[in-house]
Amino acid sequence: MRKLAPLVAMSLLVACVSLPAAWADDCDTSPTGVERTDYPLYFTVPAGLMPDPRFDGRPAQIVVHRVQPVYALGKCPSVVDRAAVLVHGRVGSGPDTFDLLYPAPGGGLLSVQEALARAGIDTFAPNLLGYAPSTTFSDGLDDPGNASLRAYESDGRCAHPEGCDRTTASNVFELDNQGRSLLTNPLADNRRSHSSSLRFAGTDVWVRDIGQVVDDAIARARPADRRVTLVGFSLGANRVGRALYTPKHPDIAAKVDRAAFLAPIFGGPLDEPQDGLVTFPLTLADRASVVDAPTSMPPDREQICGGYRVPGVDAQTWAQMMSQETVGRSWGGNKAGNPAGLRRLPTFATFGFNTQVAGALGPPTLVMQGLDDDVPPGLGVQSAPMLYDALPDAMTNKVLVQVDCATHGFMAERAHATVKAALIEWITASTFGDEPSGRFVVSASGVVTRTN
Repeated sequence: MRKLAPLVAMSLLVACVSLPAAWADDCDTSPTGVERTDYPLYFTVPAGLMPDPRFDGRPAQIVVHRVQPVYALGKCPSVVDRAAVLVHGRVGSGPDTFDLLYPAPGGGLLSVQEALARAGIDTFAPNLLGYAPSTTFSDGLDDPGNASLRAYESDGRCAHPEGCDRTTASNVFELDNQGRSLLTNPLADNRRSHSSSLRFAGTDVWVRDIGQVVDDAIARARPADRRVTLVGFSLGANRVGRALYTPKHPDIAAKVDRAAFLAPIFGGPLDEPQDGLVTFPLTLADRASVVDAPTSMPPDREQICGGYRVPGVDAQTWAQMMSQETVGRSWGGNKAGNPAGLRRLPTFATFGFNTQVAGALGPPTLVMQGLDDDVPPGLGVQSAPMLYDALPDAMTNKVLVQVDCATHGFMAERAHATVKAALIEWITASTFGDEPSGRFVVSASGVVTRTN
């Protein structure tokens, strides 16, 4: 057992507002600040990529949120250029997941991207297709009539003139979104038929996005080895894992030097299922279901882990989500005191990241998860050990880090410093606490224990 000295020291370094320049050489060896930019990557939807062929051949864009290091005097030639692409999960977009602009306990911001940039790592967090402000399509996720309708009868009949729906997971893609009071505003209390009656995407839709962003990040950041680190959070881990599966996507895997999976969603079929799929493209969520439920703990753990949450962070997370929303920010409200603003989320089939895929991964891999993670319910905290155990035995750099008093949203909790410091060390050295491999638990006070 030991104190988390290297990680804590690194987190303190990252929190500094500026760092001294190498004046003698008239250049900077460390960043003096950061710069934020948002820009689009344009493309045409390839035929057969999306479940609904109506979108084939359409122009589209994904918007990338970049936070890069700035060197006031110019970067010294000895500084190694590094880049990371960070992939969000089911609910958040790039900026509200990885660049949370809220004060962190002890100073600085909760932002993971800023922490990495101040450590000299150029970061790129895309808003994947279907996540505003990237393309959502006027007859796709911009149409409130594409939210779910009531269920079919038990005998398969539909008793409603506007139509009926099926879902694969009622707690994720719930039925009758159109009938909920939150939708009074866009639908004026009238359910209506869908303009698209298929799920919006599958994992490979977003793997294509990841490949495009990886190429763009290499072109812009020019990392020394012409490769980037891929980081996936929550369901983003599923998308990153699929992207790194060489039999399916060798072109992407060859451009990745390291991988990190944060609070991963893991398991499921290798390829996209064809039966029993969601029959609507749009899911809608309010603030309570987006920023409150995923970070809750049982009452007994709340008492033990008192202070694990950062007060006020939920409001900031929701505000940043709504700032990204181009349509949903005006939806909802008007009933039962609910304020306007709904998060539009694409429906999809989850596949492509299981033990077979993990067993074929090549890059050094970091897996991190909070010990109080319960997303998805019933599996939660088991996901990270399952993923770690499935990694190849021959992989020389692989680490599992479990953080006590931390939930699925640990990047916005007291554990944020541990997550940031571990990511920085992994991206720069492929180690955790100077160790290239092993299982570790980090206590709420920062004490690291190796468990194998």
